[in-house]
Amino acid sequence: MKRLILTRHAKSSWDDPLTPDHDRPLNERGKAAAADLGQWLASRGYVPDEVYCSDALRTRKTWSGIAPALPGSPVLELKPALYHAGPDVMLAVLRHAKADTVMIIGHNPGIAEFAAKLVAQAPRNAEFARYPTGATLVADFAVESWADLGWGQGVVDDFIVPREIAA
Repeated sequence: MKRLILTRHAKSSWDDPLTPDHDRPLNERGKAAAADLGQWLASRGYVPDEVYCSDALRTRKTWSGIAPALPGSPVLELKPALYHAGPDVMLAVLRHAKADTVMIIGHNPGIAEFAAKLVAQAPRNAEFARYPTGATLVADFAVESWADLGWGQGVVDDFIVPREIAA
């Protein structure tokens, strides 16, 4: 059994229009949302052993906000290939994972497409198709190895967007 925690980066700042997309930081709402996500994950025992994160600043800062709430020290790997990756690239990255519980932090539109293709049945949440900033899916897969993972094999455990945590 394998578990994936799939998180879109938290809300980023557009304050400086000259900042390259790759270098956009989180805004204040994004920082708070990342911390809330960390608390939410920890409170439910959704703790990754490995984290694959796009190398963009906003995904790295999302992880920095989540990590303090989690027990242990998950192994973080920055993956440039995850920056604006499509579903096939995300699947290829995940198929190389070694841990039983893996977290991926990435971007839309690829992450929404990836989530939709991975699960057998979408969660009953109107936000799933949109996968807004901070959206997090937790899904289990009945595979021995991530290398065996295919489309439509995931069973949804949970799905949340940050504003639902604060509500």
